[in-house]
Amino acid sequence: MAAMAAGDEHAASEVLRGLARHLNCLNEDNKSTRKRALELIKRETVDRGLPSSVLQEVFSALLKPLLKCLSDPMERCRETAIAIMTEFIRCVPKPEESLPYLMPCLAQRLGEKDVREPAEELRLSAVEMLTLTLEVCGKHLAPYVNEMMNILQRTIVDPFPDVKRESCKCTVNFAKCVPEHFQMQAESLVQPLMQTVAHQHSRVRVSVIEATGAVIQHGTGKNVDDVLSHLAQRLFDDSPQVRKTVTAVVGDWLLHMRDRYSYFHKLIPLLLSSLSDEIPEIRLLAADLWKQVGAQWEKENEEDIKDKMDFLLTSPPFYPPGVERPGLGCRELVVRNLGRLVPAIAHDVTDWLVPTRVRTSQLLSVLLLHSEDHSIQHLQPLLATLYRACTDAERDVVSNCLAAAKLLGTFVPPTVFLKLLLDHVMAPSTSSHPWAALMVLAAVLGGCSRPLLKPHLEQIANTLAQPDVCQEYQQVMYLEQLLACIDVLLRQCESDCGSVSLQLLQVLVTVQSLSTEPHLSEKALESAQFLCKVQGLESVMELYRQHMGQLLDWLSASVNTWSSYSPQRLQLHIIVIQSGPVIGEFVSQLMPLLCCCLQPDKDTEMRMSIFTMFAKLLLDALLCLEEKLSPLVLSALEEDSQMGRLLACRSLSTILKLIGTSLHPEALNKIYPELLKRLDDSSEGVRGVTLQALGLWLSSLTKDYNPELCAPHLQFLFQQLLLHLDDPDSSVQDRVLEVLKTGSSVNPALLKREVEAVRDKQRSPLYCDQLLEHISSLPTETAPECPE
Repeated sequence: MAAMAAGDEHAASEVLRGLARHLNCLNEDNKSTRKRALELIKRETVDRGLPSSVLQEVFSALLKPLLKCLSDPMERCRETAIAIMTEFIRCVPKPEESLPYLMPCLAQRLGEKDVREPAEELRLSAVEMLTLTLEVCGKHLAPYVNEMMNILQRTIVDPFPDVKRESCKCTVNFAKCVPEHFQMQAESLVQPLMQTVAHQHSRVRVSVIEATGAVIQHGTGKNVDDVLSHLAQRLFDDSPQVRKTVTAVVGDWLLHMRDRYSYFHKLIPLLLSSLSDEIPEIRLLAADLWKQVGAQWEKENEEDIKDKMDFLLTSPPFYPPGVERPGLGCRELVVRNLGRLVPAIAHDVTDWLVPTRVRTSQLLSVLLLHSEDHSIQHLQPLLATLYRACTDAERDVVSNCLAAAKLLGTFVPPTVFLKLLLDHVMAPSTSSHPWAALMVLAAVLGGCSRPLLKPHLEQIANTLAQPDVCQEYQQVMYLEQLLACIDVLLRQCESDCGSVSLQLLQVLVTVQSLSTEPHLSEKALESAQFLCKVQGLESVMELYRQHMGQLLDWLSASVNTWSSYSPQRLQLHIIVIQSGPVIGEFVSQLMPLLCCCLQPDKDTEMRMSIFTMFAKLLLDALLCLEEKLSPLVLSALEEDSQMGRLLACRSLSTILKLIGTSLHPEALNKIYPELLKRLDDSSEGVRGVTLQALGLWLSSLTKDYNPELCAPHLQFLFQQLLLHLDDPDSSVQDRVLEVLKTGSSVNPALLKREVEAVRDKQRSPLYCDQLLEHISSLPTETAPECPE
């Protein structure tokens, strides 16, 4: 060995003797000379493949001159010097012997406030040499922590992206190499790393996150809060590789960080968020790490949980199908930190950034799946969070929160959640979004099983049928959520809903009465058909037959307070029209209700709407109620209100148009005298509608109306109409003429005689001539002789 050492020493001396002139040339002013000297030194040393022991001796002699070359003004000289030293460090057996000179020099060159190396490629080469030095020297670098940290603080924020990446790589290696020494100064790297974590190059972001992982893992643990918000933002990074790196780093902290128990509540949300990542690889990585974290916690706390192990390992009843239950350790970790996690969720779900709100809403479902029935003690803030989130303009936020609400319905007993939810349905906390509680209720009910829900059906249905709930708001969204609650009860409980069929039908009727959107009315009708189906009823009419008595009692209870704005008026309309012939079976209950609505002291517009509804009812149901209808309608023609008289005339026109031909002659003969009075009305509008109604009256005369037997009525009508051919308003004259032409076919001879009598008195000769000409043009079979 001694002979070999002597031989190496001799070989080294020979090499150095050959380099003497080149070393002298390094001090020359001519840059080409210095450059040539360095190239020759490189060729005569590291390029020759000399034994490592020889290189060791040579490196010791060349190190100082080479380090001096790092300040050479010529870039090529500095580049060659770095290349030579890098190869020496790679090849010599004891590279650590160079550290006392190398590290201070690199620190001076790269670690000062103003970095002295202007060329970015050379800064990269120098940092790569530093990384190599770390790899080959290992723990020997412990005394140079200050120099290393000064260098990394500067190079991590270097303008050149590749320098940043190499510095992050060096940081990770240094932390692992001398953890005890690194720990004391790790904090100094946090700020430069966070300055760089959002760099435009994704590969730089990946490197920074990896370095941050090492800094926190091997640091004192005091800087977790300084980096968490930055890492949380990287979970929304466009680059899957960046998100994957964050997931791996956080998982590693949860498994290995010394003070991890203190930070579980802050780290768990980050890892669990990755369970919802759009990239399957990231989801699988997060799931695997989370299982490891749970299993490790379970093992570490075995004594603490062994007494309740059997209970905790038993799946709760009605567990969501197709969902894998998280492990015991994972569930316990979430449960024990839920008190801190829920307020954070409540805060972030209203963040101004859409991606944050979406990711938070996804995380909420994950937490509720883990917490199971332990969410009961946090139910109030959880519901408040869901109410707010359901009003979000982003659809994904809403759908995610509804999925979370469904899990509450699965794990929380109805006795508990209904107490809070129904109170909020009865008294919404916000007037701008009163439907939020209904939306959450529908979702929660969707997660509850039929056996658990059945005992509470009446309580739920009674609440939904309360006037303050189903009649208070007309917003489309509110009515849609009412229907959603009905539908979920029908889906979940099916035939059990027979016990609350009346209340559900009341809600469906109310939705249709308040809705101005056709799709809502159609949806409500579909729900009514579904309600029939679960009870084995053949049609909606059967459903109305089952409840008509109760529905009419329900409306009668408040009829004395109705006005044109009352929803009950519209509810009556829906019930009457949709029940079809069934309403005819309940006339004895219906008529007192209608009579109360049509009293002269009632709201005019409401009375008119009832008249119109009644006309449709008569047409559709083929009922003969004109004896009760006529006095009510005709009395309205005498209203003091001009609008009341106008609406009465219009209602009478509608009735005559719909059922005039089916009215008995006696009923018809009671109508026209009242209409004739309105020809002298002070309102031109009323007079116009009256003439229209008289034309419809004459058109309603069928073969059942005997013109001979009723001649006195026709004679009086014709005489009164002929008087108005002298009206000062020419438009009235023209309309009277048209009405008389309409009536000419009823008894032409009678009308002809009355017209001639008027003409003989020299009144309205022009109109009389037109009428006589029209009568003469009628077919002879329609002109019977006028009886004397």
